[in-house]
Amino acid sequence: MTIPWLDDDDPFPPVESALREPNGLIAAGGDLSPARLMNAYRHGIFPWFGDDDPVLWWTPDPRMVLWLSELHVSRSLRRALRSGRFTVTLDAAFDAVIRACAEPRAGEPGTWITAEMLRAYGQLAAQGHAHSVESWLDGKLVGGLYGVAVGRMFYGESMFSRVADGSKVALACLVRQLVRWQFELIDCQMSTTHLASLGAREIPRVEFMWHVTRLTAHSAEPARWSLDPDLVESVRVK
Repeated sequence: MTIPWLDDDDPFPPVESALREPNGLIAAGGDLSPARLMNAYRHGIFPWFGDDDPVLWWTPDPRMVLWLSELHVSRSLRRALRSGRFTVTLDAAFDAVIRACAEPRAGEPGTWITAEMLRAYGQLAAQGHAHSVESWLDGKLVGGLYGVAVGRMFYGESMFSRVADGSKVALACLVRQLVRWQFELIDCQMSTTHLASLGAREIPRVEFMWHVTRLTAHSAEPARWSLDPDLVESVRVK
C-alpha cells in the first residue's frame, strides 16, 4: 500500500486510510506552516519524522490518551508536589523546553524534533497555540513538556526531566489547570510504559476521533497561559 504525497495546499486524506504497518502513517510531504499543523491536529494527525526523512504524518490506531480524571499521582509524586521544592510555570520558557525535549535520550542516536520542527512549533507558540510547562529547582529548568491546544483538547508532544519527578510535577500541575479550563483529554499519541504509569491508556482511533471532533469544536482564543496558584498543593507557581 502507498500513502499520498501532499503538496502545500492538499487536504489530508481520511484517517481511515492510514496504514496498519507502519501503524498510522497517513501521508508524506506538505509543509509545517501554522495553518497546516493546526489543520492536522483538528483531524487527529501529527507530524513525526527524522532529519533524513520527508515530512511524515501519523494517526495511529489505537491512540494513547490521558483522561485528566485518570492521572495517576504516585506517593513519590505527591510528596514532590507537597515538598515546595519546585516552581512551576506555564509558557515562561517554550524555546528552552522544546530544545531540552530535542536533546538525544540515553541509548538513542538522534531526535525527531528537528530544526524544522523547532521553527514550526516556535511559530505556533508565538501565535498562542503551542504551550510549555516548566519545572524549576533552585532557579534551574529541570523538567517540562510542550504541546498544542485546540479548543478543549491538548495534544502532548514531548516531555523531559533532569531530576526525579521534574516532568511529572509539570504534568500534574498542567492537568489541574486544564480541568479548571474544562479540558478533558491529553493526546499522548503512541503507547509507552512511562505514559501508562501516569494513567494513560489506549483507545480505538474511531473513539479518539469522536472526542477530537467534540472537544476541538469549543472556541478558545489563542493566548499565553498561566497557572492558577490555588490549584497546586505546595508547588510554588508563577
